Amino acid sequence: MAGGCQIVFESILLSIFPRVAPEPGIDYVVTKIPRFAFEKFPQADPTLTTQMKSVGEAMAIGRTFKESLQKCLRSLEIGRSGLGGDGKPWRIGTEVYGDRDILPRDVISRKLSVPNAERIFFIRHALRAGFTIEEIFGLTKIDRWFLVQIKEIVDFEEELATVKN
Repeated sequence: MAGGCQIVFESILLSIFPRVAPEPGIDYVVTKIPRFAFEKFPQADPTLTTQMKSVGEAMAIGRTFKESLQKCLRSLEIGRSGLGGDGKPWRIGTEVYGDRDILPRDVISRKLSVPNAERIFFIRHALRAGFTIEEIFGLTKIDRWFLVQIKEIVDFEEELATVKN
């Protein structure tokens, strides 16, 4: 009996809303990124493991993953305006690099191979330094789909930088 009611109900719905999809489409992406404050705790090991080390998180909604990611990175309140390209310097140990500087491959490889709070930013540096998606995947094991999305952001940054100059 219940099965018969289901069929009648679906028939009624289809007669009223002939183009209704069985599932609603999702037209937005939500990105959440943990916030780490290792600068406040210099004695803490910044290597990310299974141990909880975040002090909060940021969340953003966008129409695409790229939009949502950039919004979320800005929301971390760490002084960056997204993935990079904001003109702010990068401090690595005692060295300071300009935002558009190409970092040494060994520094990038070291930052990518160990999970840390800045790893996503070093994906940008790796792409700008000529690392391939496969090389970055080999160092990080981050799904290639996400790496391609980040590469598209970096490629667009490069396009904007050439127009600016």
